[in-house]
Amino acid sequence: MKRIASWVFPVVWLFLASPGKAAEKPLVVPVWPGKVPGDYGTIGPERVRAPSDAPTKDAKWITNVTKPTITVFGPAKGKNTGAAMVICPGGGYWNLAWDLEGEEVAAWLNTVGMTGIVLKYRVPRRPGQPEPLPAPGPLLDSQRAVSLVRSRAREWEIDPNRIGIVGFSAGGHLAVMTATNFDKRAYEPIDDIDKVSCRPNFAVAVYPGYLLPEDVDTDVLAPYIRIPAGTPPMFLVHASDDPESGPEHSVAMYLALKRAGVPSELHVYTAGGHGFGVRKSSRPCSTWPERCVAWLRSQGVLKPSADQ
Repeated sequence: MKRIASWVFPVVWLFLASPGKAAEKPLVVPVWPGKVPGDYGTIGPERVRAPSDAPTKDAKWITNVTKPTITVFGPAKGKNTGAAMVICPGGGYWNLAWDLEGEEVAAWLNTVGMTGIVLKYRVPRRPGQPEPLPAPGPLLDSQRAVSLVRSRAREWEIDPNRIGIVGFSAGGHLAVMTATNFDKRAYEPIDDIDKVSCRPNFAVAVYPGYLLPEDVDTDVLAPYIRIPAGTPPMFLVHASDDPESGPEHSVAMYLALKRAGVPSELHVYTAGGHGFGVRKSSRPCSTWPERCVAWLRSQGVLKPSADQ
């Protein structure tokens, strides 16, 4: 799934975060203690793609990730609500839009008192992993990341019962898969961290892809997607004019969640394209972070506002 440029008037959430907190160096923690389970192939050194080689010009694109990490961005002192989200940047499982759909998202979460934890999952696709299907390795990384965050919740001043996951594009697919595969790990447990639940308490998927069968005109989810009992509440965001992964992906997911009795909310905007992240613009789609915060309040993740 390729990416196109987002024509926005960016007001980066990073600059809205507390200057004091933003100046602190975030904590970076390896996802795996040693060998990465289920990985294979010869991948070059991790790198940031040059502008001439990048999918778009509006993001910092990272590729060749063989050592997954989480980067922890805590809110300013005195603003911490205890809620947190693991953040999955998009990039078609080939790259990661590290700033646009990672660091800037963490900075937005910090402004509402949430800890933002950016997951650097393995990319690109490994040899033999076909484009029409999502890459399998990142699910292992995201499941482990949720357990890792929950295992260190006390240390990081996080409520273990208010840990969510948010993802964009392919990362949105990854957030959905993490939220619907919590009952069975995609790898054999390796240590005590894997004894801790990998179920997110809530999930947010922004213009996700790979949720529908390839080249099939249907509103039914791809056959590999399941919605087990206990699937957490989900918030879905899409633009009607998305040329990369149409809004049908989110609509089908919403309808499936509704049929399964999973509390969910869907926002489809008239215009916005693909890859708008949390950047402010003149388009209605840029209001989705405010809608998401209202939903988080309605779910009890954040305290209700004074006017509720």
